[in-house]
Amino acid sequence: MAQTIERDSPVAYYEQLFVILRDQILSGDIPADERLPSEMELCREYGLSRATVRQTMSKLESEGFARRVARRGVFASSPEQSTGWTVEEGFLESQVRQGQTGVTTQVVDARLAAPAQHVAEALELADDAQVFALQRVRSLDGKVAMFSTNWFPKSVGETVSADTGVMDGTGSLNETLRRAGFVSNGAKRVIRAMRPTEAVAAHLQIDADQPVLRVRSLSWDARGTRFDYYETWVLTDIIPLEVSVSAS
Repeated sequence: MAQTIERDSPVAYYEQLFVILRDQILSGDIPADERLPSEMELCREYGLSRATVRQTMSKLESEGFARRVARRGVFASSPEQSTGWTVEEGFLESQVRQGQTGVTTQVVDARLAAPAQHVAEALELADDAQVFALQRVRSLDGKVAMFSTNWFPKSVGETVSADTGVMDGTGSLNETLRRAGFVSNGAKRVIRAMRPTEAVAAHLQIDADQPVLRVRSLSWDARGTRFDYYETWVLTDIIPLEVSVSAS
């Protein structure tokens, strides 16, 4: 039975349609190089606006599941094989999409805490507010690749801490947030090469003098509410950092 758009879901319509078409391409229901339905056909089939369908098609192109041919249409394609982390999405989702195995996550700390100044400013918190801080080490084939800290407002942290999959390292944090209605409508990411703190170096099992890529990311929803701020230190000799770029 054909998949449908869930009208009462907190997940944006364009993201739901993206998942439907992506899964059809991955399963072979839409073979590589086959022309995808036109925007108008998708609008009629799924009851969506043309602007929403265009967002979906743009996302398919940017993630390598479609290619546009001038005056002919949009055709299905397979993303190039990669072992990297596509910075537009979560690490676990990125690796699963690319067919990677051997990805493990260890939660090393999870607690309510008083936020550092940069965290409080990023999340626009009151002076006396607490955050839920989640620290994780991510490995690929037994090699430590990333150390991350996510900070959430207390109300969001209650949702995260209640999810056993996230807390034991087997579940997707982003999926948990989306199911709870915390859907990203935008994000700002800043990437710097710098020396880690001694604590970060210990988690990454490297010397503190070794430069590492640090990614700081802030996400907000359609109302502008800031619900997730994270800092990830990446060993790019194990996990290359990838950024997809597409023309608007």
